[in-house]
Amino acid sequence: MRNYIMATLLLSATFITNANSVNSSTHLNPPQIIAHRGGTADAPENTIPAIKKALDNGADAIWITLQLSKDNELVLYRPSKLEELTDMFGNVSDYSAKQLAQANASADYNKKHNIHPNPKIHVGIPTLDEVLKTFPTTTFYLDIKSPDAPPATLAQALKTTLNATTQGEKNRLSRTRVYSTDDNYLNALDKINQASDSTPKIQRFESRNVTRTQLANITMDHKCELPADDKERWYGLELHRKVEVVEKFTLGEGRSNAVLSWDKEAVDCFRKNKNAHIIFFGINTPEDYKKAKELGANGVMVDSPALFKKIINDNK
Repeated sequence: MRNYIMATLLLSATFITNANSVNSSTHLNPPQIIAHRGGTADAPENTIPAIKKALDNGADAIWITLQLSKDNELVLYRPSKLEELTDMFGNVSDYSAKQLAQANASADYNKKHNIHPNPKIHVGIPTLDEVLKTFPTTTFYLDIKSPDAPPATLAQALKTTLNATTQGEKNRLSRTRVYSTDDNYLNALDKINQASDSTPKIQRFESRNVTRTQLANITMDHKCELPADDKERWYGLELHRKVEVVEKFTLGEGRSNAVLSWDKEAVDCFRKNKNAHIIFFGINTPEDYKKAKELGANGVMVDSPALFKKIINDNK
């Protein structure tokens, strides 16, 4: 029996449903719509206007990307450099949250879409705290992408923010769930949770590495080794994912390219656990949405909630 090990990834990836509204039978329902970075195709990503627009277009939850500012505030931004999307330069960690709020976070989006915005309306880089206050009942999925933040420092900052529920808000810990492609951040959150006596604790997805490796073993070797208990677990991965595969043999190893795709066998394996929640990333066409729906995904992450509002209405 061959053992498949996931090695170099060839495509970058950047999720979901309300944790309180999803149960073991949710996969029988249509997948929930999750706005990727607030709906990156419809508005300047990771901004308050994008989140408002996504919710207006029927998004069920919002996926946002977090980095740590110079003064240890969590702010919404995805690329490694500010100049990629804004009129500022350098790293997020070079500036305080107050300074980042003054950035023009819509600069790149407006340029690409030939938009001439009202100069009286400023769209800056918001803090997570500001976003949670502005949308007091919305479910958020928090993708940690901070390239230079110490995991323990970021985990503590996240704990502080999520424990700061204000009057009129739904509890922040119950309406957020954390995702990261870097296991160091997930491990730091686990340590924070272990040291805390409070309930609820910070919720998170299963490791991307674990999810991807298990999908590879199912797809390529028909091995289902996932735990079959009923502990609540959340998994997120692309519906289709290009990877490089390393096959270990007695006399050496072989390398090849492959595409991992979810199918019924894979979903059935993950759903040995009746409380498994499966979120598909990169769902941006009617065909992929139909496939996700057929497979019983709990949620799909989309770039354009506006497009999917039309797709869903057309299918009614």
